[in-house]
Formats: sequence, structure tokens, C-alpha cells
Amino acid sequence: MSILPSSTNADYLGARLAAHFLTLVGVMTIIPGLIHTLLPDGGAGVIAGLDLSRSGATIVSIFAWAGATQIVWGTTLTIASLRYRSLVPLLLALVAVERSLIALNIWVLKPSAVGHRPPEAYATLITIPLVLAALALSMRAERTRRA
Repeated sequence: MSILPSSTNADYLGARLAAHFLTLVGVMTIIPGLIHTLLPDGGAGVIAGLDLSRSGATIVSIFAWAGATQIVWGTTLTIASLRYRSLVPLLLALVAVERSLIALNIWVLKPSAVGHRPPEAYATLITIPLVLAALALSMRAERTRRA
């Protein structure tokens, strides 16, 4: 028995571009996860521009926790995109839900009291339509299948 079962790539009929896009999303999820985990302030001050003078340790701890989950989620997306492509449509749909919830919270439900938004707030707005396009491609069978 192995941690990674046999590949399901032969079962995937969607566009390869969608799977490659999921690989990119996975890697681009791991990178901020590493930043949140490894930077002394988790990126809260130097990147997000948050004031850490009050409750700084708590904020940095929350960033580290979020970074850990980003590393695991990004690794899952990357492995699936490379080895378990039959999961690509499901994972792209989950990324679309995740990004939509992030955007909803950052821009509507829980905006910053001081009006500051981290870079991720803007990246998410760009990512949502790209993920939805990749999802559509992943669910449409390619006409010709290359070996």
C-alpha cells in the first residue's frame, strides 16, 4: 500500500490547460503559505501592512496557522493536478468557492475598519474569473486526446 494510489490521469477528459492552471493555483497557494509560516511576522506587517503594536503575537499566530493550511491545500491542488486529474473539476469548483468567500468577506461582509486591504484582496478578484474559466474547460471534453 502506498500513500499515493495509482494515477487517475487517464480518466480525465477535460482540457489539459485546466489541469495546468490548477498546478499554477496550487503553487501560488503554497508560496504565501510559506511566507505566512516562515517570515517572523508572517507577512502581517511587512506585506499586509497591519499594525502589530496591539495583539501582534495573536495576529502573527493566526497568519502562521493560515500559512500551514495554505501549504497543505496548495500541495493537495498540485498533486491532484499532476497525478489525479479526475479531481480537477471538483478542486477548481472548491477553489472558486474559496476565492468567492474570501472576496465576499474582504470586500463586503468584513472589510478593514481602516480601509486597508492586503494584496490578496486584489489578487482574488482577478483569480475568480480565471478559476471559473478553467472550471468550464475542465468539464468540457477535449476533441482529440494526445498520448
